[in-house]
Amino acid sequence: MRHPLSVALVSGLLALASLAKPLPGQAATTTPFSSRLEQALNTPGSGDLNRLLAGEQAAEIKSRYRSFSARFPDARWQVSAAKPLRDGRPTLEIAVTGNRELGGLSYALEATQRLALKSQGKQITGEQIISEQSVLRTVGKPLPITLLIPDAVLTGSRYDVDVVVDQPLGDAMVAGGLIALTPATLQSQEMPPIQLSPLGGGGLFKSVQAPFQPGVQNWAALLVHPDGVIAVTKRVRVVNDQADLSL
Repeated sequence: MRHPLSVALVSGLLALASLAKPLPGQAATTTPFSSRLEQALNTPGSGDLNRLLAGEQAAEIKSRYRSFSARFPDARWQVSAAKPLRDGRPTLEIAVTGNRELGGLSYALEATQRLALKSQGKQITGEQIISEQSVLRTVGKPLPITLLIPDAVLTGSRYDVDVVVDQPLGDAMVAGGLIALTPATLQSQEMPPIQLSPLGGGGLFKSVQAPFQPGVQNWAALLVHPDGVIAVTKRVRVVNDQADLSL
């Protein structure tokens, strides 16, 4: 079973779109950057996004944005300034919703991301994804769920990846599974096949191992229930300093 993956698009697009943010020493425009980016993302074909993109990867980002817009033609983006990190770097909160028809079924997408900008003098030198996740579910009778997955964990630690069903299902059978996503899978924006097993009525509960080197783990979970399907993706930062668990 394959379903569209969303977070990879959000990550790549905003990494370069953030290059248009006014830096210290530069004159700020009358319209906040977050508003300009939100408007550009919500008006595909207007050319506004082209004016916000810069750098060698701009063409790739535009291509991925067009692909995402084709899959979710009614996607709506919200971009807002968020609390700076402890080191003073500004952050953005991004949310995108959309709908897609696939295999005769209708799916609704909700994805969120928090992104920090890195700068040196008057130059943007990169970005850091603080947190991101997506939930894609069949439209009709949405099954309420809660994701209990940390944004960051320590290297070598064990932690829980839980997708909790918020309401009793009675005698209904739920199946689910979990898989680690590779960079190639994220680039393709497609969910790989996930082996399903019967679950208890409470949801999917897994204990997983963090790598022993700092980096990122990306997880995808799939739940199949009598009223439809729920696909979840979650990015987890792996850090070796306790202070970095909360930026």
